[in-house]
Amino acid sequence: MDITCEWALPAILGEGPIWVENEQAIYFVDIVSQQVHRYRITDGNTHTWTFDPAITSLAPRAQGGFIATVRKGFAYVDFATESVTPIQYFEEDLPGNRFNDGKLDAAGRFWSGTMDEAEKSATGVLYRLDPDLAIHEMDHDYIITNGPAFSPDGQTMYHNDTIKREIYAFDLAGNGSLLNKRVLYRLHGEEGYPDGLTVDADGNLWQCSFGGSRITQISPQGEVLQIIHMPVPNITSCTFGGPNLDTLYVTTAQYLLSDEQLEEFPLAGSLFSFKPGVQGLPTPLFAQSSPLDKIS
Repeated sequence: MDITCEWALPAILGEGPIWVENEQAIYFVDIVSQQVHRYRITDGNTHTWTFDPAITSLAPRAQGGFIATVRKGFAYVDFATESVTPIQYFEEDLPGNRFNDGKLDAAGRFWSGTMDEAEKSATGVLYRLDPDLAIHEMDHDYIITNGPAFSPDGQTMYHNDTIKREIYAFDLAGNGSLLNKRVLYRLHGEEGYPDGLTVDADGNLWQCSFGGSRITQISPQGEVLQIIHMPVPNITSCTFGGPNLDTLYVTTAQYLLSDEQLEEFPLAGSLFSFKPGVQGLPTPLFAQSSPLDKIS
């Protein structure tokens, strides 16, 4: 693959890229630096915002603007003031937990999970935020929740536990319930640890490997189709973008790299892209509802 560094920046924990079509731009977060970055593909323009609390995942709203997860819950985002408005915060009894990755399904529901920052205890929970702002606990016993993604027909959800090195598949019902959890793929050795992922229009997964210097294309049956070797170790997440949704944009991280590794991999933390020969799916929008309409 002809891999391009689109934006050489030292993101400590670059994560959660999303394609925003009306801006022709990629948005992604740096959780540790409490930043959100935007890269506009039409002219290469870049912009960075800083938020307190840190945004851990971001999703566009149908009405315009964004919804997000922050450390302790779901929130609306105001980029003009670099502020967040809480929807609901919880897990206050678990100070070592924080929210991590998140993504929308085709029905406009926002899925995101929590993780143990010490990366030891299975205290993480997968949640679903519905358009009416109802929040549901969907799955439990995660150390690090990561990478929700959905099949083109909306009937399968994929999710990871990074520390357990397992990628799960679930049957996703029309009402948003999950059934038949199973291990789709388990990483070993030099494959690294499963981080963010996306699904292409053919239904195959593109799985980013933290510490594995690779993106692996995996079939819905769990078969490895190809491996794309990346120029830095920590590959965190990816999304399809561009006018034809045929470019894969990839976030990376400096997190946990030694001084020697940072010298060896000076582009660690940068935003990369390549054309994998397939198209992705359009970015879903958080479905409109009257409570959202009250937020400007």
